[in-house]
Amino acid sequence: MSISQFGEIDGQRVDEITIRAPGSGIEASVITWGAVIRDLKVLMPDGSYQRVVLGLNSLSDYREHSPHMGAIAGRVANRIANGRFSIDKNTYELTRNQADRHTLHGGNGFGRKLWQLAAYDSSSVTLTLTSPHGDNGFPGTVHATCIYRLLDPGVLRVELTANSDKPTPINLAHHSYFNLDGEATIFSHRLSVDADFYTPTDSDLIPTGEIRSVCGTPNDFRAHRTIRFPDAQTGAPVHYDINFVLRRDRLECSGIEDLPLAHAASFSSHVNNLMLDVWTTENGLQVYDGGKLNVPVPGLDGVLYGAGAGLCLEAQNFPDAINRPHFPNSVVRPGDDYEQVTEYRFTKA
Repeated sequence: MSISQFGEIDGQRVDEITIRAPGSGIEASVITWGAVIRDLKVLMPDGSYQRVVLGLNSLSDYREHSPHMGAIAGRVANRIANGRFSIDKNTYELTRNQADRHTLHGGNGFGRKLWQLAAYDSSSVTLTLTSPHGDNGFPGTVHATCIYRLLDPGVLRVELTANSDKPTPINLAHHSYFNLDGEATIFSHRLSVDADFYTPTDSDLIPTGEIRSVCGTPNDFRAHRTIRFPDAQTGAPVHYDINFVLRRDRLECSGIEDLPLAHAASFSSHVNNLMLDVWTTENGLQVYDGGKLNVPVPGLDGVLYGAGAGLCLEAQNFPDAINRPHFPNSVVRPGDDYEQVTEYRFTKA
């Protein structure tokens, strides 16, 4: 375990903490800005370490160019239509940071704020953040905690909690871009998602409100297959930025009462046979193939990240749930706790 200064914002130090699992099967670097996983490496059978996430080299690069790379997205991850919602007959207007029409990842949200380093040891980091009433237009003062734990043989466990002194929507998500073999894109990786349904969107990626079967659509990942899929009309590859309705039929204990972990997805590389399994307490999984990535500065090892350089597997509630009464509830009221656990488990395929 080590800790060093990664930069400074308005006179406040930004730390980088490097941790390892007890048996060194996995190691990570975390920075306090955005609660970002800057680097994540998994031990391979030959004794080498495989980097499995995209990361940047300086705080200024993150502030100016990062598309939520490795961050905790919130206060509400994903999209809120028209940057507006109502709770208890009160209407709230939010920061609109998607085409000046919608709110994405909470506006200037949790992934772009300096978290406080509350605790750390050789294999875990605890970060806290206070979001004041009115932050980006949201009601209530929210206290959030993010705990990253590394477990052997190769597990990144993300524990997220939050509470509020006024009714407010909360939907947090870890937003790493995964690449399991270091190739330029993940388009030859294979993916399966434990979902029979998804939530279709309009051209702004706002859910229409429908819950549709994946059967017969490019969104059918019930079998493990390559991410590239040709459009039936144009033949061009389909790009993915879509929420899947998780089946939640393979369950394990999460350590939180009434919140079991469910298997959500498997992601693998044929180059090194590395497999990532995602287990989560959440109802939805946003799959984004990084199709819009075009980072103008070098990332880790000097790599330039272009379209498809990494895949996001964002465990969360459904997008725009606050405006869709038939979607799972996203409102946290005083006295209630928001809790999420997601585990990213790496094994040889």
